[in-house]
Amino acid sequence: MDAQRRQAVHRMLSYIQNHLDSEVTLLQIAHAGGYSPYHADRIFKEETGSSLFAYLRKSRLATAADILAKTDRTILDVALQFVFDSHEGFTRAFSKQFGMSPSAFRKALRTYHTYVDTQHTKEGTQDMQTVFVQVIQRPMRKVIVKYAQKATDYFTYCEEVGCAVWDVLASIPEALYEPIGMWMPPSLRKLGAGIYMQGVEVPMGYDKPVTDGFSLITLPPCSLMVFQGPPFEDAAFSGAIQDVWEVMEHYDPTLYGYRWADEDGPRFQLCPLGYRGYIEARPVRALEGKPQVASS
Repeated sequence: MDAQRRQAVHRMLSYIQNHLDSEVTLLQIAHAGGYSPYHADRIFKEETGSSLFAYLRKSRLATAADILAKTDRTILDVALQFVFDSHEGFTRAFSKQFGMSPSAFRKALRTYHTYVDTQHTKEGTQDMQTVFVQVIQRPMRKVIVKYAQKATDYFTYCEEVGCAVWDVLASIPEALYEPIGMWMPPSLRKLGAGIYMQGVEVPMGYDKPVTDGFSLITLPPCSLMVFQGPPFEDAAFSGAIQDVWEVMEHYDPTLYGYRWADEDGPRFQLCPLGYRGYIEARPVRALEGKPQVASS
């Protein structure tokens, strides 16, 4: 993303955070970014993965969850503060995002930290960091990848094959999404290849020759549970990744009606960009007879 667009997204993020408890319009947020409403929403979604109003609602609910966890204020009072017009509407939105009602969330929080990662600061206080969770579907697709032999993560991958792979993948015009770093399960791993590789997803009809040293593979359809941490300072990317990993380690996907299904596809990470938070996805499979929480 060029500097001008990045600054615009930062301004819109700042405007949203400063107006969580106010009635705001798309035009107001767009003006903060310096774009028309159409272009503001488009570039915001391209760079954060959420539309402006979806992000606004997620942020309101995350802050409301923080208040519910820290105070004894009534649910209706918190709902009205964040521009929900009723207890019922707030409960529906909250349950969709967190997989449980506000009252159940408040009751469970003291012993269960799936949705809110509690970090201890140097002063000994607690800073609540909410991680957004949603389930997405990936159809069968092809992926242009660069294999390594021993890599287990981003750093060992770069040591083995260099750091220019990402730029090559990002330059492919037919790419469906941005490049990803993947941990490939044994069932989908090439013989002699390392666990970790980088690639970019392209349509099933892609039939162009690939750059020397790269390979074209096919991945089966799968469901993925996506975890998106809060924004962070770019220099603090390592801690932001660790925070999301801590949440994922203790996360119970059955609350969404799913189980982990690492054999169905690669676990993958997006480039850790501070303005949107760290994003990582892990394969899941729906539990039979269990209702699934709709994705955002």
